[in-house]
Amino acid sequence: MHRRTFLGTLGVLAARHPVEAQSPAKVARIGFLSAVSAQAEAAYETAFRSALRDLGYVEGQTAVIEARYAGGRADRLLGLAAELVQLKLDVIVVSLTPAVRAAQQATRTVPIVMALSGDPVGERLVGQLARPGGNITGLSSAVPEIATKRVELLKTVAPDIARIAHLARATFAQRALSETEAAGRTLGLQVKTLLVRDPGELDQIFSSLKSARIGGLVVSLALQGQWRRIVDLSLLNRLPTVSGPREFVELGGLMAYGPTYADLFRRAATYVDKILKGAKPADLPIEQPTTFELVINLKTAKALGLTIPRSLLQRADQVIE
Repeated sequence: MHRRTFLGTLGVLAARHPVEAQSPAKVARIGFLSAVSAQAEAAYETAFRSALRDLGYVEGQTAVIEARYAGGRADRLLGLAAELVQLKLDVIVVSLTPAVRAAQQATRTVPIVMALSGDPVGERLVGQLARPGGNITGLSSAVPEIATKRVELLKTVAPDIARIAHLARATFAQRALSETEAAGRTLGLQVKTLLVRDPGELDQIFSSLKSARIGGLVVSLALQGQWRRIVDLSLLNRLPTVSGPREFVELGGLMAYGPTYADLFRRAATYVDKILKGAKPADLPIEQPTTFELVINLKTAKALGLTIPRSLLQRADQVIE
C-alpha cells in the first residue's frame, strides 16, 4: 500500500470512530471499609487488590481504591462509611459484619460487597443468600460445622479439659456464639462466652479464667487487632487456643481452622467486577467458603506442654515448627 493511501485509510477510520478514538476509559472508584486496622487487614487486602489486577484493573489508571480502617473501634465505622459514601464511589467492599452494618446504614443505593461477613441472613442484612435483594451481596464465612470442629480441636489436644471460653467482640454475630455453645454441649464441655468491649479488659478477663477453671479458648476473628496480646496472655496462663485464620497461628496461637480467608477476598474482586459491568447486587447470590485449612503451631504446643496427636498433624495443611 502507498503511504498516501495508508494515511487516507487512517483518516476514514478516524472519521468513522471519533468517539472511540477520543473517549478515555471510565475509572472505577472502589471503597474498602474494614472493622480492624490496616496492618491486621494487610494480607487480605493484598489478595483483593491482586485479584483486581488479574481482572484487568490497574490502580491509578483504570481503578482507584479508597480504604478506611476502624482499627477495632466499632464507634468509628458509621462515620467512615458515611465518608466513603460522600466520595461518590461505584462500589464499597467491606470486611467483617460490623462494617457491613455500618455501610448499610450509610447507604441503600451504593453497591456493597461483603468480602468477609458472619451470618448476613441471621443478622438481617439481607433477605436470603440466593437472592439477597437490596444493595448488598458478596461472601459469608458462616458455615455451621466450623464451630464444632474448633471445639473438637481443643478437646483433641487437651482431652482432660471440662470448660472452655469463647472470647469474642461484643458486636460479634450471635450465631457463632450459640453454635460454639451447642458444640460444647455435644462434646460434654461447658462453654463460657466472654465479650470484649475494650482491649483494656483483656488482663482482667484472663485473670478470671483461672478461677473459672477454663481449659481452652476459642478466639474470635473480630478480635484480630488484639490477637498478639491474647496469644501472650494465653501462653502465660498455659491455655490452648483456636481461631479461624492462619495469621492467628503465625502470631503464636496454637491452632487455626477455617475458610481460606484470602480466597474470600479474591472472590470479592469478582463481585466488584460484575457490578462495575452492570450487574445488580440484589441479583448476585451470596456465596460461602469452598476451601478450608487447618494450621498448627508446634512451637506453641511445646511451650504449653502439649503433645499434638500424629493423626491431627497429618490432617494439617501447615505445621509451624
